[in-house]
Amino acid sequence: MHGRMGGDQQPDAPDEPSGSGGGAAYIAVTALSHLGAVRDQQEDSLVAGPWTLCATVTENPQTLVFPLGPPLIVAVADGLGGHPGGEVASASRRTTSALAGSSLDSEDSVRETLSDCNRTVYAAAAGRPELTAMGTTVAGIVLDAEGVLVFNVGDSRVAAAGGGGLRQLSADDRLSGQRVPAGVVTQTLGGHDEPTDIDPHLVTSPLALDTSYLICTDGLTDPVPASVLEEVLGLHQDGRAVFELWKAAIEAGGPDNITMALVRLGS
Repeated sequence: MHGRMGGDQQPDAPDEPSGSGGGAAYIAVTALSHLGAVRDQQEDSLVAGPWTLCATVTENPQTLVFPLGPPLIVAVADGLGGHPGGEVASASRRTTSALAGSSLDSEDSVRETLSDCNRTVYAAAAGRPELTAMGTTVAGIVLDAEGVLVFNVGDSRVAAAGGGGLRQLSADDRLSGQRVPAGVVTQTLGGHDEPTDIDPHLVTSPLALDTSYLICTDGLTDPVPASVLEEVLGLHQDGRAVFELWKAAIEAGGPDNITMALVRLGS
């Protein structure tokens, strides 16, 4: 899942995984990362367990199946700032690569790893004026047999969809108000002229078989209203939802890169 996949066709509705067999519990992760309709560079990255999708494009949703048990990390990162010629994405690449190589099994380990990522982004930009203010948002979950730990820094999001509708679990680090430009983010990994500490948002919740988790960058949530997200996720509890959400973002103008993962339990 690392590197470019597929041809230049548009996404097709994905087939569902055949399952893990034997009735054992499993976690299915369906992911898509797309340029959108306006951008010509991919600044998003995604991690699902040991697999990373960095600064590339997947034209078709991809589904991976993992056993339920060991902690599984699924996260997205949305790069910002820095040089427009390509280094803008390096912060998100570094973040997802670091998460893929981490063993996150507690709130303390998540905080420590995100702080390490923050320092790494600043170190990468040190002494390179063209990378000043390079940074990234990050949002994701750590899921195991005990429950779900949600984390985020910035305005990439995690939401839960189930019997109670769509619930945002992450907290947006954004300024609000009529005079504030849209998309002004108040906290990121990196993103400032001088190294700045971060305060990640963390929340835990129990596992529920009837709940799926949407993890995405703002290329989905900015153009697509919450009511549309809820409608799609109410109709489709499988990989079809990723295709329909991508289509909704493109039909809304696709102004930014679109990266998402839908995580659901099966047995």
